Amino acid sequence: MSDEKKEKCGVFGIWGSAQAARLTYTALYAQQHRGQESAGIVVGDGSTLHGHVGMGLVAEVFTPAILDQLEGRAAVGHNRYSTTGSSKSSNAQPLLEEYGGGIQVAVAHNGNLINAPLLRHDYEQRGHIFHTSTDTEVIVHLLAGHHLSKSDPLTESLQHLQGAYSLVFLFKDRLEAVRDPWGWRPLVLGRTADGCHCVASETVALDTIQAEVIREIDPGEIVTLSDEGISSRRFTEPMTPAHCIFEHVYFANPSSRLFGDTVQLVRERLGGRLAQESPVAADYVIPMPDSGRSAALGYARESGTPFREGIVPNRYVGRTFIQPSQSERNSAVQLKLNVIREVVEGNRIIVVDDSIVRGTTTRGKMAQLRRAGAREIHLRISCPPVRHGCYFGIDFPNPSELIACQRAVKEIGDYIGVESLNFLSLEGMLECVSRPSDHYCTACFNGRYRINVEKPVTKLGLERHQLKMFS
Repeated sequence: MSDEKKEKCGVFGIWGSAQAARLTYTALYAQQHRGQESAGIVVGDGSTLHGHVGMGLVAEVFTPAILDQLEGRAAVGHNRYSTTGSSKSSNAQPLLEEYGGGIQVAVAHNGNLINAPLLRHDYEQRGHIFHTSTDTEVIVHLLAGHHLSKSDPLTESLQHLQGAYSLVFLFKDRLEAVRDPWGWRPLVLGRTADGCHCVASETVALDTIQAEVIREIDPGEIVTLSDEGISSRRFTEPMTPAHCIFEHVYFANPSSRLFGDTVQLVRERLGGRLAQESPVAADYVIPMPDSGRSAALGYARESGTPFREGIVPNRYVGRTFIQPSQSERNSAVQLKLNVIREVVEGNRIIVVDDSIVRGTTTRGKMAQLRRAGAREIHLRISCPPVRHGCYFGIDFPNPSELIACQRAVKEIGDYIGVESLNFLSLEGMLECVSRPSDHYCTACFNGRYRINVEKPVTKLGLERHQLKMFS
């Protein structure tokens, strides 16, 4: 298995702009790091929804000719990497479906629903037909089941979901943005220079389209954008937040601000704290590109050890976890990093990286440094050991695949081939962020899950409504 972490997804939505599709394209491009497997945009012109999805990067999926066909004043977009559902075009989002005799909806999802298999099973027992293998489709079946409700179909549908979800729904007459009660995944509200409201997974998307960041969407909140303006309602009372701290460690763009902190500054603080906790004499601090660079800067500054770039990434390979087969991923790892021998040879080096998950790729990287003549390699990791599975969007749900679940730190260091290995402590990591420590999900480090991941529940008992899916 590759040691790379699979990104979650990126979502974006905008209402009221004549350039809705092109702004969505730009915002998705800015969030490309959140998903490189597929991309999609659905637009609305007030009377109908239509869109385009495809496999690949944003720039590969959308040509100028395709964007010209996406006319409308509202849009929802999605970058995807599969954490639930296989890598195939039918799972590309936004999902565009129809129910209730003509109600169209497009939905984009960032997160993971732990009770989706139960919901799907119950629906299939009632004769419902599913077009995808993604967990997101069960949400539309819930909407179909509640669409005749006299209260609030969306609110009633959300009551059935368990897990992490930041959602954007596009209907013909409105756009609805939803964040789960724990706030696992980031979701922010913004306003463009011409007064159109928009939502995005990360603030970097808003910055790219020169939109003002208004605020985070609160956990347990639904924000509605329409021609009548903007409104908000709650579908549940918020829980104690469970913000995914791995967003700060690895996933989010360094220029983004989420959970009250700028990502770059958090990562520098992580590196500085790491230097305090695990000092070692060395000639240079070298970052593992690109995700270890920010923490390496903090480590070098705090320790006084010179910072050097000793490993150069090949920009044309792409992230190794995007390769569809393990053999292709292994080849990509060898192509991805080039060691600068003159910096490494004969020197004691501190290598700073963000995390170790399975260990195989890290072992290969250390071997490259050793072949380049490194005299000593001291590996420093800017988060604690990942010992437990994640069920909320990161692709390491099986603890047996995690190297830290099976080995002590010294054993991990011996396996990957370094003179010393140290991880940042959990307490040290939590002191580098500004919100209270119990506002972050740290289950992958300590196994303390906010909800029961072994016994998810479903509260169905809904009517039968078939869906029509648009290609």
